Amino acid sequence: MSERRTLRRVGIVVLAANAMLVAAKAAAWYLSGSLAVGSEAINSLADVGYSFVVLGGLYLTTQPPDLEHPHGHERIEPFVSLLVAVSIFAAGGAIFYGAVEAVLTGEIAPPTGPAAITVLALAIGVKLWLYRYCLRVGRRTNSPAVTATAVDNRNDVLAAGAALVGVAGAQLGYPVLDPIAAGVVAVFVVYTGIDVVRDNLSYLVGAAPPEELREEIVERALGPPEVEGVHDVIAHYVGPEVDVSLHVEVEGDHTLVEAHEIETAVMESIQGIDEVDDAFVHVDPKELGEWKEDARVVARDEE
Repeated sequence: MSERRTLRRVGIVVLAANAMLVAAKAAAWYLSGSLAVGSEAINSLADVGYSFVVLGGLYLTTQPPDLEHPHGHERIEPFVSLLVAVSIFAAGGAIFYGAVEAVLTGEIAPPTGPAAITVLALAIGVKLWLYRYCLRVGRRTNSPAVTATAVDNRNDVLAAGAALVGVAGAQLGYPVLDPIAAGVVAVFVVYTGIDVVRDNLSYLVGAAPPEELREEIVERALGPPEVEGVHDVIAHYVGPEVDVSLHVEVEGDHTLVEAHEIETAVMESIQGIDEVDDAFVHVDPKELGEWKEDARVVARDEE
């Protein structure tokens, strides 16, 4: 299956699962009167909203390059992820407000019946599966939107677990545990939003990738035996992928064809890194005097 179809399928699966959970939690909320389950229903409703956003965003980002977007549409993904974060913050705020209000007013009715515990156990199982599924696909496709969805599902597992403990405690004679559990759910929800924002800011501002990736880029640039050194290595995020530009240092007695072959070999080797989209390589002959020191690059004769 192509990457495009894989990403779109993720969006559809997540949307369908969240819609199912909204219906189940809403029914359990009605039957049990549990504030924690109601908070979980609101959480899942927010998940449905961002699932629509993710699905639309994944559709746009998987469109092929065109004249107006020659490098594709991957830069949309971080914006999709930030829209996910906005919906997460809104859900967390609503849940926390309801929990605090219930505790302060003292209007707490203990949940009744098995519906609340049953649906929360179901939610834990579904969200755990979604977390593993989205994380696997997100890592394989290097998709920040899918990875953000995986993070949200992971925290939903913890939130549903907290709600389950609160509901069980309330049914055992401690009704205040129900709104407290709802507040805990809100904290997990807000933390998820912070996590998503932090992960995607680097993509939006064109930050440098991790130092380990830069080291691999330099190592691959030094791969051809004709390359004596590397300098002016610049790697930065363009959306979720990395663009690289650098200068390779060679002896000046190579023919133009040989220099072109060296440049092509370096470029293809660097672009073979999963995270890298484009690599731009400039060849510097020694005789031009452009070779320079780079504290983070080890030239071949210094190894």
